[in-house]
Amino acid sequence: MMKRILNAGIRLFLLTAVFVASPLFAQKNKPAKIKAAVLQVEMIQSDEIKLPAEFQVALYENLIRQLEKQGFSHVYRDGDRNAASVADLVVFHSTVRGFKAGSERARQVTTVSGATSITVHCQFTSPDGTSLLEQDVNGKVRFFGGNLKATYDFAKKAAHVANENFSTPGRVQ
Repeated sequence: MMKRILNAGIRLFLLTAVFVASPLFAQKNKPAKIKAAVLQVEMIQSDEIKLPAEFQVALYENLIRQLEKQGFSHVYRDGDRNAASVADLVVFHSTVRGFKAGSERARQVTTVSGATSITVHCQFTSPDGTSLLEQDVNGKVRFFGGNLKATYDFAKKAAHVANENFSTPGRVQ
């Protein structure tokens, strides 16, 4: 009986050690961040998807605001000539791939319908067009808030992707 309790205690200890140690090993396998002195955000494209003008503007403005909040001190807008002379420039292109306009009224009445969602394909390139990273990012508003809150959700997630994959000299990581 005592031997079984001792064996169970040892197994429990080993199992706990594996769960505690696994996040430490995962940190080591994380790929190195790509060096990016500044970001230049191109205007968000929505050629295939009919996107209301207020959504397109809100996507762009929220994205720039969230990138600045993530610590990218120099975020240039589309067409800014000052970005051309900067070393380690990364250009952020984005294309709307999906949009479902929800209903604020339906969200107030029930939590199962009325969701607004937007899917944007984000591509980070070097100035010569070489792709550095591509990823689809979704923005949603399901329960409370206006439809434009989906653009804020997208911007937060896209800025997080940029922060996770790019390092800027002097930026707090």
